[in-house]
Amino acid sequence: MQNLITTKRMRRPIMAITMAVLTASTLYAGANGPTESSENATSEATPATGSIDADGTVNVPAFQLPPSLYTSEQAKAALPRKPFDPEVLMNQAVAAGRAGEMRARIGEFMAPRIKHFTDLYPVQLHNTTIAGVPAVILKPAGGIPAPNKSKVMLELPGGGFVMGSAHGTGMLESIPLAVMDKIEIISITYRQGPEFKYPAATEDVIAVYRELLKTYKPNDIAIFGCSAGGILAAESVASFQKEKLPLPGAIGIFCASADMRAAGDSHYFARPFQALPADNRERDYFKGVDLRDPLVSPIVSPEVLKHFPPTLLISATRAQEMSAAVATHRELVKAGVDAELQLWDGLGHAFFYNIDLPESREAFDVMAKFFARHLRLSQ
Repeated sequence: MQNLITTKRMRRPIMAITMAVLTASTLYAGANGPTESSENATSEATPATGSIDADGTVNVPAFQLPPSLYTSEQAKAALPRKPFDPEVLMNQAVAAGRAGEMRARIGEFMAPRIKHFTDLYPVQLHNTTIAGVPAVILKPAGGIPAPNKSKVMLELPGGGFVMGSAHGTGMLESIPLAVMDKIEIISITYRQGPEFKYPAATEDVIAVYRELLKTYKPNDIAIFGCSAGGILAAESVASFQKEKLPLPGAIGIFCASADMRAAGDSHYFARPFQALPADNRERDYFKGVDLRDPLVSPIVSPEVLKHFPPTLLISATRAQEMSAAVATHRELVKAGVDAELQLWDGLGHAFFYNIDLPESREAFDVMAKFFARHLRLSQ
């Protein structure tokens, strides 16, 4: 028995030393690049199918990407069976000089989907204008609890800074939350391209926010948006700081980031993941704008980020903005901000526009709980 105990005691330092040597060898190899023998061993075991350039750029051959194990059966069934580019119609409208006409009718085009949302989440809608900006006010049909009547959410619709409309995507992003959080939501149709250039949209958000501050305390206001509306929410918070305005109680950067530079791994692989070619076209709204300006891409300024209110970021692993969303979350955390990031595997940009997916219900539940917590909403 004594020999056995001694042997076990001796094994521990030997095993520790062995692991330390192996770890050091691995780290040394990683820091100094693969050795000739390791490269040969790798090539013999798994022949390379692509190549890597001198600057580290990887040339990836064609490969198969099956539906993710982590998506629901409904999400798998909803995946496209043919390549489909959702921006084709928008780009065609811009090229034909009909973007404004199409934007004005977007609510009509989306009416069947919006009706499906309101069937699930009944709301009352009221068209209005706030500080000269067209808006839609949404209220849950079941009423708003008295404590929540002093709170409000400002929603900024997505649409590539071309097709954002309170009557279109603004409805898809706002209807569930108005009912789930039992709160008034104001969705606005801010100025965008090609008729207007940066910073027209930000100026509209500032004007509406100033108007809301006449009625609501800043920490009783939340601002959120998806896609273009998400980056606009981040840009607006940066501009509020420049204008010396009190900051809102919370923001939601959904399907977006705080970086307009369109960067990171997912910017390159997201479209190929949809069997689409790469598309690096500059947004007309930002043409000629310095994308490293902290008012355009707040991520570049730790000084701006550190003043951000509690922030929720939502994205998905097949979405073009995912890498930038991850980087935004990391930079916010480094700046000491209360920031939360939620990613859904195997799904694409603005996936929660399909309200029938379990993942969409999960996403709205995350949003609702986040805003309820930071606005101190009565449920």
